[in-house]
Amino acid sequence: MLRSAFYPSIAFSLCLALMGGAQAQKPVASSPQATVSASEQRAVRAFNAAVESPLQITAFLAEMPKGGDLHMHLSGAVYAESFIRQAAADGLCYSPNTRSFFKPSATTRSMPPQPVCGEGNRRAEDALKDQVLYDALIDNFSMRSFVPSAGVSAHDQFFATFARFQALGRAHLGEWLDEVASRAAAQNEQYLEVMHTPDFSAVAKLGYSIPWPSTPAEAASSSTGNATGADAADLAKLRDELLAKGLREIAVANRKEFADALDARNRIEHCGTPAAAPACKVKLRFLYQILRGFPPQQVFAQTLLGFETLQAELDSGHPIAIGINFVMPEDGYLSMSEYHRQMLMLDYLHSVYPKVHITLHAGEIAPGLVSPDGLRFHIREAIEHGHAERIGHGVDIMYEDHPHELLKEMASHHIMTEINLTSNDVILGIQKQWHPLPIYRAAGVPVALSTDDEGVSRIDITHEYTRAALDFHLGYLDLKRMARTSLEHSFLPGASLWAQRDQFTAVNTACAVQPLGSESPTPKCAVFLQANEKAAEQWQLEHRYKVFEATVQ
Repeated sequence: MLRSAFYPSIAFSLCLALMGGAQAQKPVASSPQATVSASEQRAVRAFNAAVESPLQITAFLAEMPKGGDLHMHLSGAVYAESFIRQAAADGLCYSPNTRSFFKPSATTRSMPPQPVCGEGNRRAEDALKDQVLYDALIDNFSMRSFVPSAGVSAHDQFFATFARFQALGRAHLGEWLDEVASRAAAQNEQYLEVMHTPDFSAVAKLGYSIPWPSTPAEAASSSTGNATGADAADLAKLRDELLAKGLREIAVANRKEFADALDARNRIEHCGTPAAAPACKVKLRFLYQILRGFPPQQVFAQTLLGFETLQAELDSGHPIAIGINFVMPEDGYLSMSEYHRQMLMLDYLHSVYPKVHITLHAGEIAPGLVSPDGLRFHIREAIEHGHAERIGHGVDIMYEDHPHELLKEMASHHIMTEINLTSNDVILGIQKQWHPLPIYRAAGVPVALSTDDEGVSRIDITHEYTRAALDFHLGYLDLKRMARTSLEHSFLPGASLWAQRDQFTAVNTACAVQPLGSESPTPKCAVFLQANEKAAEQWQLEHRYKVFEATVQ
């Protein structure tokens, strides 16, 4: 089977073609056809043979090109082992009572100084010498070995992990990006949209300095109409006040945080040098996380900060932060009671910043976790009020009002669903017979697999592809379509490679008269790819499939 750690870059060929120095391959069919090619047939046969064994299909899928992961929380994507090593290096302490790292209040006078952690606590570095402590930390920071008990569900454990390693702060962002990029490269994945919350403490204080309603909007009982303090005039006034108090200066700092993290990752991987790591070939872009589980004044202030940051990124012409998302448990009290008002905030801000991309966690809830009324409208409102171009999770789709009409709307408007199979099982208890993935596919809604929090869940993207193949009997061409869909619905700038949205049969005319994914595109195609970052990534995916399918056995 093909070893996929290294793929020839098409960047040099693109440059040659632009200069007229590349010899384009002889033209073939004007566009890829819907029929299955000989190389695809070979891959299908290899897949069908491998799928009889979970281990064999895992090995096969590890090397299969998988496009991108569009739903990944950065801190949740890091494995606990990394947190332990970094906490030891930072001189942090560990509290067995809270099961969390914390910063020491003092250090010893010895050289080097050692943290003073207090009675009953441990130094984080102790875990590197104490296997029992080491194992306990991994279990505390992930779902490993977790068994539900009275009053403590898997949902509770999952979301509790994030506060336990929070003391690490932002100093290791570059290392975390390197970790997720290296893991992606090892699995023949080429693109990640990574969710991260930059520092918003200053804007949160600004939010609390302006008047706001003190009562929840209670969206669960009224999912239509207005919500107090959330009409366009109210929100426009609040925006003006926040901007007047210096919000744009905070956006500058947020942009720097994103850029510094990406620069640190590039240094770690020696990108742009002869010693560049394979992970350098994985393109990373950020999604700006908004914490939805807080009062409206803080949520609006942080959301405005996110939009301002992203608009400035767009204006720069080279955005590295390219979309916005709301996070935190969707079933939380404020997440539920403020849901409608938050969607109205997005409705207003979208009117002011129409080019900022939006993807939203919506429908990450299940019967029993919330009241039946709470299942009726989250996905619909995320689309119709929140202007979501993609839906994260979407598990409760069939409990929404008029679900088949909603599915039809999503299909006709090409609103993709980010599918997180393991996360949905672990957090919500949604097993395969209750998962809506087959319903989305039957309705023509575009779908792509993603990991959500691969570090906390102790998985990777290959695991999700394997799970889709085994639990939902998806074939090679189904998974290939999902990989293509991931890049088709990325927020990368520029036109798509494909002539029609979500139709992977005919390419843009600029690149039509040549082999799809050629290492030496024609000058006309090279110009198009250089001008359209999304299309360039899609061409790279087709090149990876060309290599993979030519050598798979």
